[in-house]
Amino acid sequence: MKKIIFILLAAAAIIIVLILNNANAKQDNAIYVAVNGDDQNDGKKSKPYRTLKKAASEAKAGTTVFIRKGTYNEKLVVKHSGTKSKPITFRAYKKDKVVLSGKKLKDAEGDTSLITIDNKNYITISGLIIQDLTTDLSDETVMGIYVTGSSSHITLENNHVRRIETLAEDGNGHGIAIYGTGAMTDINVLSNTIEDLKLGSSESLVLNGNIDGFAVESNLVRRNDNIGIDLIGYEGTSHDEKADFVRNGVVKNNKVYEISSFGSPAYGEEYSAAGIYVDGGKNITIEKNTVYKSDIGIEAASEHPKKYADTIKITNNILYHNFYTGISIGGYDKKRGGTKNSVISQNIIYRNDTKGLDGGQLLLQYGIKNNVIEKNLLTAGSSRIFIANYFTTNKENKLKKNVFHKEKGKKGRWVWKEEEYTSFTEFKKASNSDEESSYLDPRYKNAKKFDFELKKDSLALKIIE
Repeated sequence: MKKIIFILLAAAAIIIVLILNNANAKQDNAIYVAVNGDDQNDGKKSKPYRTLKKAASEAKAGTTVFIRKGTYNEKLVVKHSGTKSKPITFRAYKKDKVVLSGKKLKDAEGDTSLITIDNKNYITISGLIIQDLTTDLSDETVMGIYVTGSSSHITLENNHVRRIETLAEDGNGHGIAIYGTGAMTDINVLSNTIEDLKLGSSESLVLNGNIDGFAVESNLVRRNDNIGIDLIGYEGTSHDEKADFVRNGVVKNNKVYEISSFGSPAYGEEYSAAGIYVDGGKNITIEKNTVYKSDIGIEAASEHPKKYADTIKITNNILYHNFYTGISIGGYDKKRGGTKNSVISQNIIYRNDTKGLDGGQLLLQYGIKNNVIEKNLLTAGSSRIFIANYFTTNKENKLKKNVFHKEKGKKGRWVWKEEEYTSFTEFKKASNSDEESSYLDPRYKNAKKFDFELKKDSLALKIIE
């Protein structure tokens, strides 16, 4: 019996030692930075470093860099990669307000970013405020966060990116830019706020090039003068031409509003900025997002001839009060690519086309084929256009079980292959819509307050189930 007790005590002692060693290891793998620190310190909590540059140089695999409150007038360039079991994290300490400011950075040609991750893996950036980077130079691209090369297993979470601005007429800027010049995978952009940006010809949050596997979820993107969230292919970003497109990912639960190119130096009086845009991506799901007061709610197409947005699923989104249209697919002219093998399903598309630009609620453009449009609820705006299809070449697209909101005293308009219809029956015939496509009042609970839940006695419920 004594022998058993001795063995148990010995085992317990070993466990305690292992726990203590693990705790010490975790403590040893923490680096601290503070505005009152010193780079000659050891980086421990009681003796923090002063600069992000020093912390980044010391942060090896398994390290968490805790950044204490204050404003850091410097760039953060990640120097080392983590591993799957030992990632590297840069984060604000507890709930400290940590600001990376570009106010004191001078203009310089080329790419300028406040945070750069280039050919690094297993990196997390969390809880930082990234702001005030501005340029007057047309050949300088300013960015809040820039991820490039073959960086993979990257997480950008709970950051606040604001006031990144290009003031040049033909300039470029991004809030967050992820450019897969090499092969990237496992890219996660989660719960960030990206706002008040002047972008020139560029985008608020962009994934571009050879990116295979990503999640863009629960972000707030607002008040920017070009595209909100963009997923791009075929721009020559990747070194591998055959893999030069973003694919196999999800854009989910994001809130995007006040995204408009109108009045920007790059676009003048054009309403051409999408809240969420797939430009040549493949196998992407866009679901449960809310986009309003933007030029275009959601767009899927390709700007490059004979290229496509392919296998895009746009489902369960809410699009309302957008200036040009709610959802758009296909190229904007015959010199562009198109959209194929995609599904637009169970979306609320409510009173878009607020500027009377005849984009209606659903805009079908050039080069669309083999797409399914089903179970959507559409309420016309002042133009009264539900669907606008101004091209005759579109083929093999199916319209099924869509519900068009019938309103007392108001006529509906449908444009199909350049022909306009004010009779729903004639439109159904022309578009080969199925028998269950309906023109009726869906009976929203309180659409004026953007509550689009349907009342229990809604006839639309059985159609769109």
